[in-house]
Amino acid sequence: MQDKPEGWQSLLFGDQDWSFIPEIMLRTLVMYIVILASLRMLGKRGVRQLSVFELVVIISLGSAAGDPMFYKEVGLVTSLIVFIVIVSAYKITAYLTGKSKKVEAVLEGTPTCLIEDGMFAISNFAKESLAQDEFFAELRLRGVAHLGQVELAIIETSGSVSVFYFEDEDVRFGLPVLPELYKKQSREITTNAHYSCSFCGYTRLIGPAESCACPRCKKDTWVPAINKRRVS
Repeated sequence: MQDKPEGWQSLLFGDQDWSFIPEIMLRTLVMYIVILASLRMLGKRGVRQLSVFELVVIISLGSAAGDPMFYKEVGLVTSLIVFIVIVSAYKITAYLTGKSKKVEAVLEGTPTCLIEDGMFAISNFAKESLAQDEFFAELRLRGVAHLGQVELAIIETSGSVSVFYFEDEDVRFGLPVLPELYKKQSREITTNAHYSCSFCGYTRLIGPAESCACPRCKKDTWVPAINKRRVS
């Protein structure tokens, strides 16, 4: 009966001995090649834009590749069979999504409009698990300073956000997405100026008043609006 390794040997190599290291290297190299071949079979879309079910495929491939790299009892052939099943299932699923819009909608979802005509599409925004701060960050990365610059914003099935802008001459006052400006929220209007609803982005010229409810969403918190043009 072989004694179990102790001390640093146990910490560094676990229950394996030095003799298993070359085999680990060979197993890892084989699975590396198999992963590359599998991703190549998935096609360019499977690598560049992952939908939900494509992400499941990638995770499954990673799991199937990991075990035979480290465990002696897991053979390479069984892992190859798993790879073949996963890639085949992906191909069949991709075929079905290409043939049926209903299947495609179920597996990949559909694009959702989040901003329309410079305001939040409230009902659609509530359907997405996307925090406002996260969405504002996405807009800032695209050079957006306020919603008045945005004609349309759509979250794609891949999770990326597509933004369509107003022409410079059509930019209007809108809700700022810059952190320092958005923080200037108030329920009391003290000056005559353009203000945007902090919840839905509805913008209007408001005079001094103690309180003013948004006619679109009935919220009463406002942010001073800006009409700065985009810098491209």
